[in-house]
Amino acid sequence: MFSILDMFKVGVGPSSSHTVGPMVAASNFVTSLDERGLLDRVSRVKSTLYGSLSMTGLGHGTDRATVAGLEGNNPATVNTDYLSNIKQECENRGTLSLGGKHTIQFDYGRDVIFDQWKMLAAHPNGMRFEVFDDNDEEIDEQVWYSVGGGFVRQGHSEDLMIGIHEKAPEVSTFAGETKTDDGDDFPPEAPYPFSSGSELLEICEREGKSIYEIAWANETAIRSPQEVRERLLETWRRMDECVKNGCTSTQTTLPGGLEVPRRAPKIYRELSGNSDIFSRDTRRPASILESSECTWVDLFALAVNEENAGGGRIVTAPTNGSAGVIPAVLEYYWHFAGSADEDGIVRFLLAAGAVGYLIKRNASISGAEVGCQGEVGSAASMAAAGLCEVMQGSPRQVENAAEVAMEHHLGLTCDPVAGLVQIPCIERNAMAANTAVNAVRMALLGNGQHMVSLDQVIKTMKETGADMMSKYKETSEGGLAVNVVEC
Repeated sequence: MFSILDMFKVGVGPSSSHTVGPMVAASNFVTSLDERGLLDRVSRVKSTLYGSLSMTGLGHGTDRATVAGLEGNNPATVNTDYLSNIKQECENRGTLSLGGKHTIQFDYGRDVIFDQWKMLAAHPNGMRFEVFDDNDEEIDEQVWYSVGGGFVRQGHSEDLMIGIHEKAPEVSTFAGETKTDDGDDFPPEAPYPFSSGSELLEICEREGKSIYEIAWANETAIRSPQEVRERLLETWRRMDECVKNGCTSTQTTLPGGLEVPRRAPKIYRELSGNSDIFSRDTRRPASILESSECTWVDLFALAVNEENAGGGRIVTAPTNGSAGVIPAVLEYYWHFAGSADEDGIVRFLLAAGAVGYLIKRNASISGAEVGCQGEVGSAASMAAAGLCEVMQGSPRQVENAAEVAMEHHLGLTCDPVAGLVQIPCIERNAMAANTAVNAVRMALLGNGQHMVSLDQVIKTMKETGADMMSKYKETSEGGLAVNVVEC
């Protein structure tokens, strides 16, 4: 059952699908062993990564995240320094503590496998966990999928295996469900369930409510208003903290071998020389994107994604690779809109989450499945919806802004150089954040009437992703990932 709050998870860099999801899946696997009384029988565990997880897993730290999950860590609280060094720690010890409860012998190089020739048909981000007893007899085997944004789904041990470049069947299964019915439904208590943008607009017009009010009613049907508000404001606080950490980091280059310099601290020092917006008490009304405001938006996004690339703590929004867009636009609202307040933050995130739900339900937020249009494009669409909501846009203007932002990311490939979430990912977030603000400007200059609907652009994004060659979907086999290395 779906909650908009789940679109925003506190996690750790550099990837929600390749770091956060595998950690959660591995932890879930060990928890299931413990709950069924199997944990004490385990003497060996083997983790096999398939598809995109195997192709770019080293650059994304998928192996390290998986091992951390086997130990019982979770993305919101795992020690980031330990996560960075977990391979060396395990190799030094030669052991692993499953769930922090049961210690076994562990050979990192043997027991974590990158199978770069195969993938599981249900999703490009598949992984298989196997455990064995003292006689090397298999005790249990589970298949899991990291489906984007830190969301995970359990599969079947007999799920169809295909070649890495083969086209998956139209409909594959997760645990007992078809892939096209991803289980993203509202709980029965929700008063205003919707599955499309057109349904959402119909409800808004029928009830005389805004998009955020519909989302608020659905969330407060399953949680107290105080909890919903506090969780959303905590999301904002974590985003704001991440922006500031990125702006003040003393790390000069990002890890991974490309020696990509951190730019946010230098840009922040230059911009704050005139006026440090983090410390000033007064805000002024937002203009139509002055050049200085554009630069601040760039800075906010760069700061977050450099934190993500450095393995820091971030908020998936809706993914790690696109984690800078929504915080950048929220910071733009907070510092440049004279009317900004915490109520506006709540409204922004609810409207953004409603659009994110539509994208996730009807297409995908996984770069390995549909390319970066599903990550950065989705984030831009969500950010545009949120900003338009707090700038007093009508439901149709909000839908228009979300559509414009997504439309102009259609076809965007996911081609990370060296399998790292650095080039072109970091700059791409800054571009998308300003695109989101510009989409709002265009929507507010109109009356909400437009030719292409949000539903149509989401459908187009899904179909475009299905047609996109696998080398452009987080495998580092095409695009910049190939040509930058060749140069």
